[in-house]
Amino acid sequence: MSATLPPAVHDVFQRFVTCELTTIDSRGRPITWPVAPFYRPGDPAIRVTTGLGYPKKANDARRNPKVALLFSDPTGSDLAQPPMVLVQGRAVVDDADLEANRERYSRDTDAKPTGSRESAPAGPLGRRFDWYFTRIYLHVEPERVYIWRAGDPAVEPEVIAAGDAEEAISEPTPQDPSPSVWTGRIGDLGRRYETAVLSTVGRDGFPFAVRVPIGLDKRGRTIRIDSEPAGVELVPGPACVTAHDHHPTLRWMRNFQVRGDLLRQPGGTCIVVPHRVVDGFELPPQGALTRAVSNYAKIRRFRRTAKRERDRRGASG
Repeated sequence: MSATLPPAVHDVFQRFVTCELTTIDSRGRPITWPVAPFYRPGDPAIRVTTGLGYPKKANDARRNPKVALLFSDPTGSDLAQPPMVLVQGRAVVDDADLEANRERYSRDTDAKPTGSRESAPAGPLGRRFDWYFTRIYLHVEPERVYIWRAGDPAVEPEVIAAGDAEEAISEPTPQDPSPSVWTGRIGDLGRRYETAVLSTVGRDGFPFAVRVPIGLDKRGRTIRIDSEPAGVELVPGPACVTAHDHHPTLRWMRNFQVRGDLLRQPGGTCIVVPHRVVDGFELPPQGALTRAVSNYAKIRRFRRTAKRERDRRGASG
């Protein structure tokens, strides 16, 4: 299907520094994180990765291969008014040869026209970063693509589909009955981040994601969707609101997500009731010491997870 897409879409796949990957977890809830996409013109699939120390994205995709990739943040792409592009497809998890993946990841990052050029340190020091540089690949071949011209969700998107068999209608996931939560991080929405990625699960069982303007109702402890995307249906149910930003070459990056439920109010507007706030792995625009302190606990956990993943596979460390 990739060969039938407009050249502007191929440029987005190739030049965007990040995209937003949405998987569906074991509870049927969408989970969205920014990742680095890898693509060459003519490739049938878009490649994204996750570190061996945080394999949840791959585990979710293995359990439910229906995923979505949203290209909505052009920072660092050097593209003028690129379209916003949503790719829905099935992910193939590639972790049979971790050493080959580690080498491929180094080549892939070096080959990107924009973004960071990163490689593992040599020798024992490099093994200390095994949790990060050893990668699990996800290969996503597009089955349906939404294209919002000039990145404007208020304009009805062009939809290109592979034309395969129709998908069965999936059963909706029950709403989370727990009370809403409110944290200082949620307060960044509508202030530091005037837009964020809203992800839901469509009636066909595929994740759907789109970047929309957002605001806060502090009294009601909800996140407002200030403008719904044109020409698409937002299905009430489990939802994820993901905010992130990054340096054009990934010298720093920040990201977090709010997991909750999308509800439609009597007047027709949509809100998200937040139930959980999850911080991602971040490199904030601060000094190395501050970064090390803020990530110390996470890195210890990632190292333990990476060792467990290698042991489970029977691979040598």
